[in-house]
Amino acid sequence: MPHSTVAGADRKTHFDAVVVGAGFAGLAMLYRLRELGFSARVYEAGSDVGGTWYWNRYPGARTDSESYYYCFSFSKELCQEWTWSERYPAQPEVLRYLSHVADRFDLRRDIQFKTRIASAHFDETSGRWDIDTESGERVSAQFFITATGFLSATHVPQFKGQESFKGKIYHTGNWPHEGVDFSGKRVGIIGTGASGIQAVPLIAEQCEHLTVFQRTPNYAVPAQNRPLDAALQQEIKQNYDRIWEQARAHWFAMPIDNAGRTALSVSPDERQRIYEDGWNKGGFRFLFETFDDIVLNKEANETAAEFIRAKIRQTVHDPEVAERLSPRDYPYCGKRPPAEHGYYEAFNRDNVSLVDVKSAPIVEITHKGIRTTQAEYELDGIVLATGFDAVTGPLDRIDIRGRDGLRLKEKWQAGPITNRGLGTYGFPNLYMISGPGSPFANLPVCIEKNVEWIGESIRYLRAQGFSRIEPTPEAEQSWAAHVRDVVNMTLLVEGEKVNSWFTGANIPGKAHVVNVYFGGADKYFESCDRVAADGYEGFTLSA
Repeated sequence: MPHSTVAGADRKTHFDAVVVGAGFAGLAMLYRLRELGFSARVYEAGSDVGGTWYWNRYPGARTDSESYYYCFSFSKELCQEWTWSERYPAQPEVLRYLSHVADRFDLRRDIQFKTRIASAHFDETSGRWDIDTESGERVSAQFFITATGFLSATHVPQFKGQESFKGKIYHTGNWPHEGVDFSGKRVGIIGTGASGIQAVPLIAEQCEHLTVFQRTPNYAVPAQNRPLDAALQQEIKQNYDRIWEQARAHWFAMPIDNAGRTALSVSPDERQRIYEDGWNKGGFRFLFETFDDIVLNKEANETAAEFIRAKIRQTVHDPEVAERLSPRDYPYCGKRPPAEHGYYEAFNRDNVSLVDVKSAPIVEITHKGIRTTQAEYELDGIVLATGFDAVTGPLDRIDIRGRDGLRLKEKWQAGPITNRGLGTYGFPNLYMISGPGSPFANLPVCIEKNVEWIGESIRYLRAQGFSRIEPTPEAEQSWAAHVRDVVNMTLLVEGEKVNSWFTGANIPGKAHVVNVYFGGADKYFESCDRVAADGYEGFTLSA
C-alpha cells in the first residue's frame, strides 16, 4: 500500500511505481504491478480509461488491426467472455472493451483521472522519482513508467489568421465527446493520413459539402470490414492459445502467415491474382500475405503500388481526381499504410471535392474559410486531421529530468536514443512502454510484451537486492545503430520525403530520425527475452 511522509509542510505519497496513461499500456501495466504485489498509481488526463480510444472519437475512428487480436491476452477468462461484433471495431466498441477490462479487474481504484503529470525529476539522494501534477499534487515513486502511447500528442499546425475563422475548428485527436453535427454545413478537412481517410466518408454523408485538402496522397487498401458471425467468434475463442503464439512469432505481431514468395518470382498473371486475393482479404493482409519483399525491393514495391493506383482509377469516376489521389513520389509503405472504409468512393459524391495543396498551398485561414494560392473556400467548419507528434511528443510535454538535472527532451534533441525503447541512459528507473526504438506493429501484443519485461525486471531487482536499473550508453548506442541499419535495408526510410511520423518529419523543427523499430516484432521480442535471460545485459543494476 502507498504511504505518506511529512517533511516540514510537504506531504508526499510514496508508491513503488507511478504510471502515466490509462490506455492499453497503462491498464496492462497496472494489472501486472498489482499481480506482483507492488503499489502503483496511474495518472490519466482524461475522465476515464481508453487512451487513444478515449480522445479519438471522430467519425469513422476504428482499428486497423482485426478485433480478435487487438486486445489483451493476459487473462484467458477475459478472452472467453468478451465478444467482438466486427472484424474492425469502431472507437465506441474498443472503448467499451477497455472500460470492461478496468471494471473486470477493479483497476479504476488505482487510477487518478483528470490529472496531467507536469514534471518527474529523479532524486539521486533518495533514488526515487519526485512527480508533480499540474494541479499541484506531489508524489514519489521508485519507478516512473510512461504508458503515453505512440500517437497521443496531437499536432495542431498554426495557420495564419486561424483565430479569425467564424466557424469551429476540430482536431481528430481531441474530438468533442458529445459529437459534432455537420448537417447542412460546408466542411473542410485538412490531412489524408489514417484519421482523415477514416473520417472523410462519414462526414461526407452528413454535411452539405466536404472539401478535402490533400498535400500527399496515400496508399489506402480496403479494410473489408464485416460483422463476426457466431461460428467465427466461437472458433476464435477455441483457438486463442494458438492465436497469441502465432502473433508473437510474426513480424507485425499479427496471427497471420507470411507469404513465402517474392513479387518478381511469379508471372504477371499470377502476381495479379495474388494481389486480387490480398485486396479481397483487406487491411494489412494485403501487405503481409501477398509477397515478402514489398518493403525491401523497389521493383517489387512498384508492382504493389501500381496495383493500388489501378484500383483507385477503377473506383474514382473522375480521372483527374483519381490521379490526384494516386501516390507517385514515394513507395507503398513509405508512409503508414491505412485501411479504408469507402474513402475512394466518397470522391464520387457530388458534395465532395479534392484540393491539392501541394500545387496550391494553404496561405491562411480567413473569417470565411481557407484560402490557398489559387482560391478561397467558404466553410462553416474545419477538421484538422493533421496527426501527431509521434512517439516522443507525449514525453517531451512532461518535464522529465534524470541525473544532474538532464532533461529528457534535451538529451533527445538530435533524436531519441534508448535501449530497445525500454529505458535511456541517465534516467535510472525510468521505464517506457512502446518507447522510441520499439516496434511499430500490432500494438496490444507489443505492449503486453513490454509490460511483461518491465514487471519481471522489477521483480528481479527486488529479489536480487537491487534498487536501480539503467541502460548502459554502449547498449543504447548499439541499439540505435541497429534500428538505423535495419530501416536502411527497407524502403520505409523513404517516408522522410513525405513528412512521415515514422521519422518525425511531420513536425517542424523535430529531428528527422527513425522513431520506431522495423526489424520485426518477433525479433524484438526475442532480443528483449535474451537480455533478461542474460541478467539484463546492457543495463546497469545497482543497490
